[in-house]
Amino acid sequence: MFQRLIQNMPPVVKNLTILCTIIWLAMAFVPVLDNSLTRWCALHYFTSPGFNLAQLFSYMFLHASFAHLFFNMFALVMFGGIIERTMGSQRFLFYYISCGLFAALVQLGAFAVTLSTYHDMFNPEQWNEIINKGWELMQNNYNFADPTLGRINSLVNGPVVGASGAIYGVILAFGMLFPNQPIYLFFIPVPIKAKYMVIGYGLLELSLGLGSVSDNVAHFAHLGGMIAGVALILYWKKKGVFNNHWFF
Repeated sequence: MFQRLIQNMPPVVKNLTILCTIIWLAMAFVPVLDNSLTRWCALHYFTSPGFNLAQLFSYMFLHASFAHLFFNMFALVMFGGIIERTMGSQRFLFYYISCGLFAALVQLGAFAVTLSTYHDMFNPEQWNEIINKGWELMQNNYNFADPTLGRINSLVNGPVVGASGAIYGVILAFGMLFPNQPIYLFFIPVPIKAKYMVIGYGLLELSLGLGSVSDNVAHFAHLGGMIAGVALILYWKKKGVFNNHWFF
């Protein structure tokens, strides 16, 4: 059954699922590799000593836990297969990567807004010392005991990983290309139309992102992936790519 499932996947969805799973397994069972990939490939804030441009791409292939990997890959298989067949493999891969890249930029922008509220508390020398010392602490799985310093350090030097931004773009595409398709969700006893599911997810992520409680989830990355998805699909619709499909 599992082999048949893999064989029936379109190529991009299949290869993304396999790649993300292999990377997670490697990180889970080889601690040295886990540390190295997190250091070099997870997304860090622009001013972090650990930041490099490649992270805007590489972060979406890493996952923090099995549950994180499972739910992202489950959504990719459930929604990505039909979207890849609708778009074609090349366009789908471009779409997926674009949503992931824009998700990273939006999340970093959200970090920048939050960090701006702390800048006036410290002079430039103190700020640089916090960032550099905080990076050293993070490499040893520590953080500042002071809540304010710890919050700053988590924003700047904390790693962001996961395909969620790209996955939210895929879910958005499903809702736009197949808006009236009924969807069964675990926590809702009746089916809902795909377009309402997408609207609900978007509003939920916006609410959680603007909330004051930090839950270590990159909600603005999710929104960024959806925003990129809307822009690309509307652009392609204007170009006549999806003339045979209904939209919102």
